[in-house]
Order: sequence, then structure tokens, then C-alpha cells
Amino acid sequence: MIFWESCKSHLKVKILYTTHAFEVSQRDKMAHIVTRFAPSPTGYLHIGGLRTALFNYLYARANGGKFLLRIEDTDLARNSTEAAKAIVEAFNWVGLEYDGEVVYQSQRFDTYKQYIKQLLDSKKAYYCYMSKEELEALRAAQEAKKQTPRYDNRYRDFDGTPPAGVAPVVRIKAPLEGEIRFSDGVKGEICIQAKELDDFIIARSDGTPTYNFVVAVDDALMGVTDVIRGDDHLSNTPKQIIVYDALNFTIPRFFHVPMILNPQGRKLSKRDGAMGVMDYYKMGYLPEAILNFLVRLGWSYGDKEIFSLKEMLELFNPNALNSAPSAYNEDKFLWLNAHYIKNTDNAMLEELLSAFNVPKLSPKVREILYPALKDRSRTLVEFAQGFNDVFNAPCEYDEKMRSKLDSTAIMALENLFKDAESDIWESTQNIESYLHHYAAKYELKIGKLMPALRCALLGKSGGIGICEVLAILGKEESCKRIKRLISS
Repeated sequence: MIFWESCKSHLKVKILYTTHAFEVSQRDKMAHIVTRFAPSPTGYLHIGGLRTALFNYLYARANGGKFLLRIEDTDLARNSTEAAKAIVEAFNWVGLEYDGEVVYQSQRFDTYKQYIKQLLDSKKAYYCYMSKEELEALRAAQEAKKQTPRYDNRYRDFDGTPPAGVAPVVRIKAPLEGEIRFSDGVKGEICIQAKELDDFIIARSDGTPTYNFVVAVDDALMGVTDVIRGDDHLSNTPKQIIVYDALNFTIPRFFHVPMILNPQGRKLSKRDGAMGVMDYYKMGYLPEAILNFLVRLGWSYGDKEIFSLKEMLELFNPNALNSAPSAYNEDKFLWLNAHYIKNTDNAMLEELLSAFNVPKLSPKVREILYPALKDRSRTLVEFAQGFNDVFNAPCEYDEKMRSKLDSTAIMALENLFKDAESDIWESTQNIESYLHHYAAKYELKIGKLMPALRCALLGKSGGIGICEVLAILGKEESCKRIKRLISS
């Protein structure tokens, strides 16, 4: 439990914590957990943000709590309406259901003004009339002395006549002595000396509130009990604790998760995989694969690699989050996606593929083609390409493959199905038996016949089995493609 020990006034503060304040005890699990995900709509939701959202979602849902979505759009100059919509779209796609309505900070300015006024009235905040030029001069002087640039509190206790022509900012009174100490669920004990902090701005000269102020206010008013976020926010936590204390708000538990790095240990770039979540949709990834991949970036459960959402909810514990950064592994991501494609019901898969312009097939043809493509498709894009390779007659032939074909085998294709009974088309097994019989009858090696047939039907090496291709295309289309190869 956290408490502040005041020394006669708000100016001198010492912050004390018990050593196990943030461990999730059995009592905590029974309490009502409220988590949130609070992105800024200055760009599209990337996988690092989605991972943070997933951790918050799992913790809340596993404990019968609430998971909230808040759009932190107070930076009106940088906000993007499209980015805000994309965030909600990404949530809907991956299936992370949030409770209640989306909260937009841009619609809550009146609330923030009320709390700023409360702090001003209680002398826990004050107007600062320092001009831009004065601030720049102060910083230059501090840098010349090799000091850390910081505000010098010159208006902290000011009661004179405000200078003319200066629109003031509002600064909160930070503690002058002592330390700010908190126990992080990932990082452990964190201690910041009060002297390292200055009276930071909570409202700009135009009246708009600042990030650390609105975050603390909203988390408190929304009843957030646990904050799981990236460790790039770790430096914000002491400032937010100061706001919590000044407004007599309950301080939540914190878990600061390390960043996702590329395989070389550097910050993840777009080239490495730091793309918008919906880019993965366009690339043919399944939501189940994305969630499974992300939950393993920073958390583990033994050697287990495959997690259903149900298993994540049963097993996830924020106290088991790794304190070291995780590395993005594209090969593992693709392996997971291939796993989920392979295990997706064919009818469901057909629905998913409609987004990639893959038409529906008769149930009979689908049950031949889909299992064959599942074994060689890591993404829905690859699946769609495999589909097109079968149904689109080749316009040209792979030159290298064509040059290696046995001429006798090519000519043997002309009469391949001339005397074939109609029942051979009923199954791939019948087709395979017929091809072997035909090759033996004309004293051809099956290893010579099959490449020629593959070239005629698909125009290139690789792809699904030739017997499957023949069963899917049928006699008429197959003979048409064979005739074109022979005449080429």
C-alpha cells in the first residue's frame, strides 16, 4: 500500500511503499480489476501497441474485471481521425472486446479544467508567467554550467502582479525533498529522488491540459486499478504519481513492459515488422496467430508455443512478464500463422479468403483443393496465390522446366485421357492409378510423365499434387491445357 507522509505542507513530501505492494495476491485477484489501453491517434496501431492491449485484456478478463479503451487525442494538431478509426478497426478484427464506449480525451476538456482549478484553489498548482525567452535563457545558462536543464521554481510562491502580455502555463507543485518510490510488476523497485523532478506543466498557455495530467485524471476517474504499458512510459510514472497524490486519487499498480526489438537488438522498424496491425490483415495473417505471437513476446508458460485465447486467459499472469526485451521473429510468426491456417475449418477459411478475391467452390472441389493448399500456405495471400495458380491457365511456361521435359513424354500427353473411363475423375486415387497404368502401357517412366503434365497444367514446378489438380480442373480443362503445351 502506498502512502505519502507530508511535512507540514505539500512542499515537502516523502513517499513510502511496502516491498510487496504490487504483487498480485489472492486478495487482489478477487478484487475488481480494471485495465485500459490508451493509444494516441497520431499513427496507426502497431503490433507493440496491440501487445500492450492484449496483456491488459487478458489480465482483466481472467479476473472478471473490465478492459477499457481510451483514445488520448488531446494533441489536436497531430491527431488523425483515420488513425483513431483504424485503432477501433484493429480491435474489432483481432477480437479484443472492450467494455463500454470508447473514451475520447478531446471530449473531456471541461473535466480536466475542473481538476486544474481544484489544484490552483488548493495551492497545489500555480500559474507560471515565465516567457519562452526566459525559459530558453535559463536552459542555456544551466547547460553552460553542465547542469540538467530544469525549471527553477521562480513562480512557485509568486503573489505579485503578473507580468503583462504573458499567457501563463499551470505548473503542479512537485515535492522538494524525499523520493518517489514504487514497486513495478516487471521492473521491481523504482526510486526517483524528488530533486530530479521539477514543477512540470499540467496546462499549456492556451489552457489545454498536458499528457501526464490527463492520464492520471482519467485513470482515476475510470477506476483503473492496473496499468500495463511499455517501459517508454516509465519516466512518466513519477509525474503521474504526483498528480494522483495532489488530487487524493488511488494510485494503480504499474507494469512496464520492455519494447519489442528486431533480431539485431535494435528498435523495431517498419522493415522489421513494425507496421500497422491492419497491414497484417492485408498480408494474410489470422488474428489468432497475431495474438498467439504477441503473447509470447514478453511472457511464457514453460515451453508451450501454441496458445488459444482460452488458454491465454487461463494461464496469463502479469507478474510473469519478462523484464528483458523480446525479439521479433518473422519465421516464428509465419510458422504460427501456417499452423492456424491449417487448423481452420474449410468453410470458415473460404469466408476469410473472400477478402482476397478467392471465389467460392463446390464443396467437393473445395475439400480437394483446400487441404492441399493448407500444407503449403503460410499466409492467406500465399493461399490465394496457390488458388490462382490452379485455376488460371498458364500463359507461358517456366523456361528452365520446359527445356528439361522429355519430348516423348510431351507427345504421350496427347492421348492421355482419350480412352479414360469417366470414373477416374471421381477421386485422386483413381487418377493416380490411371496415370501409372498409362505410363506403364506406353513404357514411360512416371518420373518423365508427371513433370510434363505439371508443366502443361500449371506452367511451372512446385504447387499442389498433380492428381489433385486434375481432379479439380476436370477432363475438359485439363485436356485444353495439355493441347496448348503440345502445340507451343
